[in-house]
Amino acid sequence: MLQNLAFYLSLVIVIVLLIMLAQKIKVAYPVLLVLAGLGISFIPGTPIVNIEPELIFFIFLPPLLYEAAWNSSWKELWRWRRIVFSFAFVVVFFTAIVVAFAANYLIPGFSLVLGFLLGGIVSPPDAVSAGAILKFVKIPKRFQSILEGESLLNDASSLIIFRFALIAVATGQFVWHQAVLDFLWMCIGGVGIGILIAFLFMKMHKLLPTDTNMDTIFTLVAPFIMYLAAEEFHASGVLSVVSGGLFLSIRRHRFLSGSSRLQGVNVWQSFSFLLNGIVFMLIGLDLPQIVSGLGDTSIFQALGYGVLITVILILIRIVASYGAVIFTLIMRNFINVADSEPPGWKVPLVLGWTGMRGVVSLAAALSIPVTLADGTPFPQRNLILFITFIVILLTLVVQGLTLPILLKKMKLRDRDFTKSEKEIDYEIRNELAKIAVNKIKTNYPEKLEKFPALKEQFQIWENRVNSSEIIINYPEYQQIFADILDHQRNWLINKNREELLLDEEIVRKHLRLLDLQEERLSLGK
Repeated sequence: MLQNLAFYLSLVIVIVLLIMLAQKIKVAYPVLLVLAGLGISFIPGTPIVNIEPELIFFIFLPPLLYEAAWNSSWKELWRWRRIVFSFAFVVVFFTAIVVAFAANYLIPGFSLVLGFLLGGIVSPPDAVSAGAILKFVKIPKRFQSILEGESLLNDASSLIIFRFALIAVATGQFVWHQAVLDFLWMCIGGVGIGILIAFLFMKMHKLLPTDTNMDTIFTLVAPFIMYLAAEEFHASGVLSVVSGGLFLSIRRHRFLSGSSRLQGVNVWQSFSFLLNGIVFMLIGLDLPQIVSGLGDTSIFQALGYGVLITVILILIRIVASYGAVIFTLIMRNFINVADSEPPGWKVPLVLGWTGMRGVVSLAAALSIPVTLADGTPFPQRNLILFITFIVILLTLVVQGLTLPILLKKMKLRDRDFTKSEKEIDYEIRNELAKIAVNKIKTNYPEKLEKFPALKEQFQIWENRVNSSEIIINYPEYQQIFADILDHQRNWLINKNREELLLDEEIVRKHLRLLDLQEERLSLGK
């Protein structure tokens, strides 16, 4: 490990540079990172990267899922709960079944049980991949909510299928009633353990004399404990992290101070940024190791199987999307649905084209044991690994690159939000100012003359309430304000350099205040 330290440090720099390039050319960065990892793996002298599944499952998966759950909207998840749960469970199970029969019929030497094993691995669209790509794609809010909710939950259902299929291959038997009970425990136990641990962490934040740094450390530790505790009790670690993250996210303003929330956001953004980059780069780097284990199967045959399974996965998801729409149109006659307006043919097509696979599928494939209990090689392990890699590569590259083009061609309107972001932002700011003005007039009118700073802020709020103009050319206003802030910052830095007896802690405090103003300015885009 230490002898390759320079290589791994160089990879981090390469990841950052590639993400810069992705932002410049407006391409989802997972695509570039996977392709770059693939290219680097063929450079002579490149160290062989062996990805341990435990590393993915325990080191990468819990924090990435937790961060996704923390940033998800429970309100939107509940609104679209029926379609989210149907895609996260029903569609995943249906996909695994179709892949199982297709692999059994089309790939020589593939039993039905091995087909189910492959189906459990490749059936779930990946939370990490979906989240990373959606940040670079303009998509209606309802699609984003559905995809985020689905990708948070479907890992659990696919890993359950994978575990049962793995047991069936190893033991040669499958007990249905035991599988059903295990499935129920993994779901209920995973959710229950996640919420229980989240509740305990919330109490720790409230009752213990924590500061901002301690609060941040607690949030970093929480997902690992949630995942490990659930797995120790043979429940779903994925559901534990997701449910615990949602529980704490909804209540964040009850137990975290403003400074803890601000610092936590900054730390988690940097942490997840690094983890995401490393994961996608590792996917590409692992290809030579996978290809070397194909054995008697030629790479062209294996490539053909991978393309075939990928096409089947894409078609199943598109069919399932249209099926969900038809089912919703039927059920609206009997129950209240989230959207009673017919979505048309474009919406299911776009939804069906968003099934990118990623880190969970690769980790599951890598966790297949090399040998069975009796010492014989695990059947078709290397071919399953290669097919999984091709599925990840094709869905990320093909769907990830073409999704923006498809959205542009379809011209889908956001039916939930008819007002622009600036208009909504302006209205909320005005209402907040109005609330502040009324509060001061009702409770503190006599304090205005006593505290000049309060009077000054009161006038700012009052001017905002009385103003009916929206800043149309916001970028120009932003540039002017940013220039003023930069001028103030330079003055502070120079003053600190020139006056030796000036307390630098006070200077830094004011520099942080200027940074906060600049951050508020950027949020107004």
